[in-house]
Amino acid sequence: MSLLIQSALPDNSISHFVHSFWMLENNTGKDIPSTVLPNAMVDFAVMNINDDNWQKTIRGLDTIPSQIIIPIGTKMFSIGFKLLAVEYLFGDSIKDVLNDDKIISDEIWKFEADDLNTFEHFCSKATQIINSITTPDIDNRKKKLFELIYASKGSITVKELSENVFWSSRQINRYFNQQFGISLKAYCNILRFGSSFKPISEGILFPDQNFTDQNHFIKEIKKYSGVTPKELSKNKDNRFMDIVAIKKMNTKND
Repeated sequence: MSLLIQSALPDNSISHFVHSFWMLENNTGKDIPSTVLPNAMVDFAVMNINDDNWQKTIRGLDTIPSQIIIPIGTKMFSIGFKLLAVEYLFGDSIKDVLNDDKIISDEIWKFEADDLNTFEHFCSKATQIINSITTPDIDNRKKKLFELIYASKGSITVKELSENVFWSSRQINRYFNQQFGISLKAYCNILRFGSSFKPISEGILFPDQNFTDQNHFIKEIKKYSGVTPKELSKNKDNRFMDIVAIKKMNTKND
């Protein structure tokens, strides 16, 4: 009886849209309390609980930690999407599912029983599906905007971004609020928090260049997780699945 968690990075063909893949299987024989952390991703999940009825959901951005219960027998596969995927893969705003999720029945995201037998099969089929979607040409301003945001791990100002992509701060914030339900600055703060998962999972409890100082680091971690960096690192009872998943992250899914 165990809790199985696996995670992997995407191959280069879809890395502009996908941050990571992961799966969870609750074989512990009991319901598991867990905390969903703001991770700066839009999460697409395929999940079932003790039957063959697989449900597909999409979860918008999280801005606060949310308490959930993972029922006995849950099996879930998930894709963590970067924000560019919202417009170019899903073609719709996700501002209506801020800190929430909704069921989708999009036939594009069709998985057969064999695709859900193993994590490797899921990653392979998901990669095929994403590569098969015909997308319009990506707006160069948006492409460069997200490249800069992710390269900086959120430690870049709205003014710097505006000057680099030749797009006004007002227009960028309008785009973020209409598409994702939050401002660019709020998103960068969440991305910086999400980027701290890896060092925290390794027991590194002091800030890197993305935080002003130790106090700022502790304040931001507590704001988005509800606990101190030390508590997050200890991750008692695997309460924070994001921390478990990043510990098990493969460098690449082949």
